[in-house]
Amino acid sequence: MIIPVTLKKECDNSYEVTIDDLGIHGFDTKVAIVTNTTVANLHLKTLLSRITAKTLNVIIIPDGEEYKNFKTIEYILDKMFEYKLDRKSILIAFGGGVVGDMTGFAASIYQRGIDFIQIPTTLLSQVDASVGGKTGINNKYGKNLLGAFHQPKAVYIDTAFLKTLPQREFNAGFAEIVKMAVTFDAELFDFLENADLSNSDMLTRTVAKCVQLKADIVSKDEKEMGIRAALNYGHTFGHVIENETNYSEFLHGEAVAIGMVMANKLACELGFMTSDEASRVKRLLQKYDLPVSYTIKDIDDFYEHFFLDKKSANDKIKFILPKHLGHHAITSEISEKIVKKVLKHFGDN
Repeated sequence: MIIPVTLKKECDNSYEVTIDDLGIHGFDTKVAIVTNTTVANLHLKTLLSRITAKTLNVIIIPDGEEYKNFKTIEYILDKMFEYKLDRKSILIAFGGGVVGDMTGFAASIYQRGIDFIQIPTTLLSQVDASVGGKTGINNKYGKNLLGAFHQPKAVYIDTAFLKTLPQREFNAGFAEIVKMAVTFDAELFDFLENADLSNSDMLTRTVAKCVQLKADIVSKDEKEMGIRAALNYGHTFGHVIENETNYSEFLHGEAVAIGMVMANKLACELGFMTSDEASRVKRLLQKYDLPVSYTIKDIDDFYEHFFLDKKSANDKIKFILPKHLGHHAITSEISEKIVKKVLKHFGDN
C-alpha cells in the first residue's frame, strides 16, 4: 500500500537586503536581539534607538568561534523561554557570522521555527554569511555540521559598522570577497587588484556586488544542491585547518584564504588554473595580510577529515576548484593519489 503525502509549497521565502539604510523599525510582537559582548559595547545603543516592540530584550553571548556550539545555543534558547517568546516573535541577529549562524539556528528550532532578521556588523557577514539562510554550529567533528536552512525575513547592512572593525577582522572578510570573484566574476577580481577598500564608496560598491552575486546564486539553488556549492571554494581545506587548530588560531576568513591557496594548487595540478593565475590570487590575499601558508603535520589525517565535509557523499570528496578566474569546477572525481600529492606540498618536511 502506498499513501502519498502531497505537499505544495505555498510560502514565499523571498526577502530584501537593504544596504546603508538601517532604518527605524516598529514591531507589534516580542523581539529579542542576539549579539555578543564586543558588538554590544560598540553598537547596541545605536540599534536599540531604532527599534520599538511589544517587548524588547537582549541576549548577549561570548565573542568567538569557540563558542559556536550547543552550549551557547541552549543559553540562547533558555533566554527565549524566559522572555516568553512565542511563534510570532522575532529574533534579530546583530553581529558577525557566528552570531548570525547561531541566531538563525536558534530561530529555526524554537517552537519549530520563528522569524529572524540579520543585521551583520562584520565584512565577512555583510558580503556572505548574512544572505542565504545557512545556520548552524560546530562540533568536534567539524564546522557547521549541525544546522538548518532557515532564511531571514530581511537583511540590513550598514557599512558604518565596519569602521570599528579590527583590521584583522576586516581582512578576514576580504577573503570571502576574493572567493566570490575567483569563482564567479573575473571583472570583480580585476577591480579588487587595484581597489582601495578603505575608500567608503569602493567598499559599499564591493559589498553590494557581493550581495548581488550571492542573491543570484541562492535564488537558483537555495539548498546547495548544485551551483551554490561553489561558494565553498577554499572552505573544504579551510574547515579542516580550523578543526585542527581548535578554531582558536585562525579567523574563519584566514583559514579560507589558506584553503584557497591549497585549492589553487590542486587546480593547477589538474590543469584548471595556470600558475600565474594562482599567483595573482595569492598576491591579492597578501594585499590584505591574509595568511597563505599552513604546515600539515599528518597528511593522511588531514585527508580523512575531508570526508566529514557536508558536500561529500557516497565516500567521495567533493572539491570546489577555480577554472581560471571567474569560473569554477565542482568535482568528486579526483583521485586520492593526486590530492595527497598536493597536500605534501604543505606537509611538515
